[in-house]
Amino acid sequence: MYYAIISEDIEHSLPLRAEARPAHLARLESLRDEGRLLVAGPHPALDTPEPGEAGFTGSLVIAEFDSLEGARNWADADPYVEAGVYHTVTVKPFKAVLP
Repeated sequence: MYYAIISEDIEHSLPLRAEARPAHLARLESLRDEGRLLVAGPHPALDTPEPGEAGFTGSLVIAEFDSLEGARNWADADPYVEAGVYHTVTVKPFKAVLP
């Protein structure tokens, strides 16, 4: 089943994101390579794909896991969590309907 991992950043998270980004992306690429990643990306702080110094307010990952517990465990091990980028992470079951 798919699960949505919805993360909210702390304020001024951009330096922390930059430091942890390579490890964060490597985990997402692993999910992609396993055919389990539906979509992943950050929420820009401004209404533009490249928010510059304004940075990001959070992230969304939708991926396939065996269980809610498995999805939570994966989310808890995210390098952004370890680096202190996120202040809140919510994991919910997700049912893909369209397209």
